[in-house]
Amino acid sequence: MDLRSALLVTGGSACAFRLLNGLVRYLPTPEPARKKAWRWRNIATSLTHSSLTGAWAVLCFYLHPRMAEDLISSHSVFSHSLVAVSTGYFIHDFLDLAFNQSFKQCWEVLLHHSVVISCFSLAVTSRFYLGFAVVSLLVEINSVLLHTRQLLLLSGRRNKPGTEATCPRPSTVYRMTSLLNLGTFLVFRVCTLGWMTRWLAGHGEHIPRSVVTMGTVGLSLITIMNTVLFYRLLRADVLTDTRNARKDH
Repeated sequence: MDLRSALLVTGGSACAFRLLNGLVRYLPTPEPARKKAWRWRNIATSLTHSSLTGAWAVLCFYLHPRMAEDLISSHSVFSHSLVAVSTGYFIHDFLDLAFNQSFKQCWEVLLHHSVVISCFSLAVTSRFYLGFAVVSLLVEINSVLLHTRQLLLLSGRRNKPGTEATCPRPSTVYRMTSLLNLGTFLVFRVCTLGWMTRWLAGHGEHIPRSVVTMGTVGLSLITIMNTVLFYRLLRADVLTDTRNARKDH
């Protein structure tokens, strides 16, 4: 795919996700989520992106296994399109957050998106490191559970009906989602980011210093963010539930 086509796919993707975000407002929304309608639309759009790109990333390696052996120059139009589409989504979400939330509320996500857009844009325009970008999109498999968990919270389905006033107990759906979220977090975030860091360190001599610096800074920031996120998830879904169970006894 040439540069012009890649830029068209990226721009078209940003517009498509913006359109999807607008269409979500016409879909049924749970009563509790109507108080945070913008947040509901934003996460629903993010869930669509995660579902699409997570499965797409797996298919890229299945259909083009040689890419796993050469993450620098080996790629297919299928994988190039994936990274371009995902770049378009992150551009859309960056703008959606910037226009609808204060900087204090969303600076961490804006920083994350800035790093991703910078790295993905390099891969899309140069047609190098696309395999590395596709590996990073395996993280989106966990994001499916992460966004589903957020939608359950917004829709008021975290706790079993009738337990909120006395001793809140997580519903079965929420409990299963939170456990799967933590499990896939370790596999598709921690392990994937660890593997990417190891790969970058082992192939630094074959990559321009500026690209190594960009990758190192980006992976370091995202690793720190994921560490904080994992702690917040543990505190909210494991430590809090354990304390509530003790109070119940």
